[in-house]
Amino acid sequence: MSFATEASRAIRSTIVLWIIGAIIYPFVMIAFGQLVFPSQANGSLIKDSRGQVVGSSLIGQPFSSDRYFNSRPSTTSYSTADPKKDDGKVLQTGVSGASNLAPSNSALMERIKGKDDPDPSKRVEGDFNRLKAAGVQPTADLVYTSGSSLDPHITPEAARAQVARVAKARGIPPEQLETLINQNTDGRFLGIFGEPGVNVLKLNLAVDALK
Repeated sequence: MSFATEASRAIRSTIVLWIIGAIIYPFVMIAFGQLVFPSQANGSLIKDSRGQVVGSSLIGQPFSSDRYFNSRPSTTSYSTADPKKDDGKVLQTGVSGASNLAPSNSALMERIKGKDDPDPSKRVEGDFNRLKAAGVQPTADLVYTSGSSLDPHITPEAARAQVARVAKARGIPPEQLETLINQNTDGRFLGIFGEPGVNVLKLNLAVDALK
């Protein structure tokens, strides 16, 4: 067999494999995702009562108002900073990631426990004191950031710890909020992996929908 024949066969094989791997396979996967898992394939987007996209069930958002269930802390403010006005420098090293502060790090302890200082401008309230002042029993996920700082969930315990505050701010029975927490709690994956979690964005949208 001549060199030209071998080269021609190699070129044809390369083109066929390229068409299969770079064109046919990706488009088949896209079509499969759109048909079988349309929500997940399009980013697991969440819409409000008006049909407008307000976020994704996979990425958390910051909530700090007493009228809403608060999210867990985030080192990146859930990547909501404006790149053109990033005063907090949250996007300086990327849009995801933990602080990597050790439990003994003074900066971590200051953020959680606060810091007293004669100069009011240097005084830090601390997440622990802020939660206690709001009548919320602090849980681990309400004072510690997640590994990605984009976690959309809090534990059911953290959600229930905020029921009294949200109920008081909105003037609604706590029992209604307890029901919404149960309805918006995601169970363990396949029933055995991970822990149950409450999607904060979904929960707060459900709270807004209450009459």
